[in-house]
Amino acid sequence: MKTQPTTRTHTIDATGKRLGALATETATVLLGKDKADYARHLVADVTVEIKNVSKLDVPEKKKAEIYQTYSGHPGGRKTETLSHLATRRGFAEVVRRTVAGMLPNNKLKKPLLKQLVISE
Repeated sequence: MKTQPTTRTHTIDATGKRLGALATETATVLLGKDKADYARHLVADVTVEIKNVSKLDVPEKKKAEIYQTYSGHPGGRKTETLSHLATRRGFAEVVRRTVAGMLPNNKLKKPLLKQLVISE
């Protein structure tokens, strides 16, 4: 008896959507909360594809939002604005960091982010 893979693909079109609404929808689907068989200790069998990320609706006020990284060393905090990050790494990185901020900080965060596919 052969078993079929149960991985499903969820596609989201980002054209005209706000960044926070897109990230909230993506995090909900990645965690599996949109299905009846949700279990918080398991990684859901879903791949989320986000298309047309460069056509997001980002207001001017949000473009000044600060994204920061920390190396762990004294004085190792680096900050940059959303607009600078988008020009340097693309809107895909902005969406990836925003979705990562909405996922729980536990062992499942990295496997969940590997199931996220973003295309400009």
